[in-house]
Amino acid sequence: MSDLRFDACLTEVLRHEGGYVDHPADPGGATNMGITRETLARWRGISPWWNLPKTAVQALDRSEAAQIYRAGYWDLCRAGEMPAGVDLAVFDYAVNSGPGRAVRTLQHVLGVPIDGIVGPETLAAASKADAAGTIGELCDRRLGFLKLLSTFPVFGRGWTSRVRAVRTAALAAAPTSHHPNPGEMTMDILSGYKTYIVAGFMLLAGLAQMLGVDLPALDSGAAGSLVLEALAILFLRKGLKGAIEKA
Repeated sequence: MSDLRFDACLTEVLRHEGGYVDHPADPGGATNMGITRETLARWRGISPWWNLPKTAVQALDRSEAAQIYRAGYWDLCRAGEMPAGVDLAVFDYAVNSGPGRAVRTLQHVLGVPIDGIVGPETLAAASKADAAGTIGELCDRRLGFLKLLSTFPVFGRGWTSRVRAVRTAALAAAPTSHHPNPGEMTMDILSGYKTYIVAGFMLLAGLAQMLGVDLPALDSGAAGSLVLEALAILFLRKGLKGAIEKA
């Protein structure tokens, strides 16, 4: 599943990155499929990075680009271990603004310690959180950061469009929240400990009146009914719990 999700997410990323560009206002310089000249040189072990000619960036193929994206962004962020949709939102953010910033923003959204490293606590929180909510807040914070950059007047329109598109694609892939039907809600309520307390009070009240203790709120025929109803609730609760555990 991780490979399928990586391929799907990479396709979305590359759709926004495009081909070879060398915009003078872009601090990344010569870039192809989102891979900068410096990143490609580091990947190929060339130092200093400017010894790598721009023609090498221009000739970069998708296969090598995919390897760079997987090792330097997808695996580094452990996106393959995140819920569908959240993986894309984090991955694309990491590609656009760096893995460290993407992970720290995710951790802020999830309310876990912010250290820029995806560990068990971050993954557990991402798994338990509502995926759609995580995606929405992550994208909002990402766009807020981009608007503060000095280059936003130049690239802001494209960045805004990209974040919007990634949000839409991520939400489409995210698992839908489960809303229990009335039957499930009833079983959940009856499986709670509060059932024992209510039934216990009913049973005590019924037995008290049967022993001659005057309870003004109850009529003479209520004692037996209370006892029977309390026992019925307890047996019903026990039966439902057993059915739930066997399901």
